[in-house]
Amino acid sequence: MGTFIEPTAVVEDGAVIGDDTKVWALSQIRPGARVGSECNIGRNVFVDEGVIVGDRCKVQNNALLYAPAVLGDGVFIGPAVVLTNDRHPRAVNADLSLKDASDWDADGITIEDGAAVGARTVIVAGTRIGAWSLIGAGSTVTRDTLPYGLYVGAPARRVGWVGTEGVRLEPAGDGRWRCPVSGDEFVEADGRLTPA
Repeated sequence: MGTFIEPTAVVEDGAVIGDDTKVWALSQIRPGARVGSECNIGRNVFVDEGVIVGDRCKVQNNALLYAPAVLGDGVFIGPAVVLTNDRHPRAVNADLSLKDASDWDADGITIEDGAAVGARTVIVAGTRIGAWSLIGAGSTVTRDTLPYGLYVGAPARRVGWVGTEGVRLEPAGDGRWRCPVSGDEFVEADGRLTPA
């Protein structure tokens, strides 16, 4: 296998790329970014300075990961997903002088292990995406999501639960849920889901 960086990709000095990771055409990985092992970084992906991508992540074409985003292990980022970093964006200050890095504080996004974010989703700065949750394509996530939650819409809202297979769980009675693929069972209590 081995690490592969397509010749038109730009991996800047100071970026770290893990073993067996693939970086495809026209992608840019900025200084201080860390991409883990066995990742697949698709075409035209932007990974900002200081962004951390865990091991075995898949980041699809045209995704934009702005600092200081942190992705856990096994995270899926669909095509054209945007991870924002500013809740109050402005190009200029009140006096119309151009803003620079000292005029704002980046507010990052954390995506926990195993979570999946569908195509063209926008995640607003300062949001945490729970482990193994699934965000439906085209959603706008404005607040934290629960582990194993299935979220859709703009703004995104929870419409169900998913297991580690990414398939909607089925009710099994008495606050229990079952994955129709793996048979794994989960327990819902106090609005949260945990493996049984």
